[in-house]
This record gives sequence, structure tokens and C-alpha cells, in this order.
Amino acid sequence: MIGYVTLGTNDFEESSQFYDSLLTLCGAKRLMEFDGFILWGTSPDKAGLALAKPFDEKPASVGNGFMAAIHATSKDMVNELHGKALELGGENEGDPGPRGDGFYAGYFRDPQGNKLNVFYFGK
Repeated sequence: MIGYVTLGTNDFEESSQFYDSLLTLCGAKRLMEFDGFILWGTSPDKAGLALAKPFDEKPASVGNGFMAAIHATSKDMVNELHGKALELGGENEGDPGPRGDGFYAGYFRDPQGNKLNVFYFGK
């Protein structure tokens, strides 16, 4: 259904380093890259996360109410990714923990202010 989500950035170098370090923990790598754009994913046929400088050359801004979610394969992976995001300069938006029956998640903002969630469905 969703091919990829794109996040804007005003500091492409800092943001690309943040996501290189973070997304490797879930097996993602750079699948596509050109000037001002990087797409990370585990496979071209699965959903990915992209980072871009705004095409209109205006400053990037955080969308109010927007959040991208990263699927984890276990609760431990949620904890690891959330911890790594904070270690890399992200801001905590909600500690990892249960959020309803079978849904485990942690929330953070990247150094540019984009809100993300790391989640796992299961027991």
C-alpha cells in the first residue's frame, strides 16, 4: 500500500547520518540516492523511508499531526531503535511500552523535529 514516506530536512548531512545509523538496526540500507534525496529500505518492494531537501528550496518544516512508523520484529527491537534514536540526538516523545492489546511502541523526534514511532504487533 504505502511505498515510502519522505521526511524533509534543513540539515541533509546530519539527517542522513542519523538515519544511516538508526535504520541499519532494522536491516535497512540506502536503496536510492541522488542530490538532496536518500531512500532507505530493506527491499525495493517493501515500504521505505526517504529524506529530502524540499524541492521548492523553501525551509523544511514539521507537519503537525504527521508521524512515520517503523515496523520492528520484536519488543527488544523497539527498545533498541528508540534508544539508538535518542543516543543519536533524537528527542523522546514517549518511552517504549504497551499501547493497547498486542501493540508495543516508542515515539521520538529526529534532530530536525520529524515525529516517528517504532512499533511491534504481537505478544
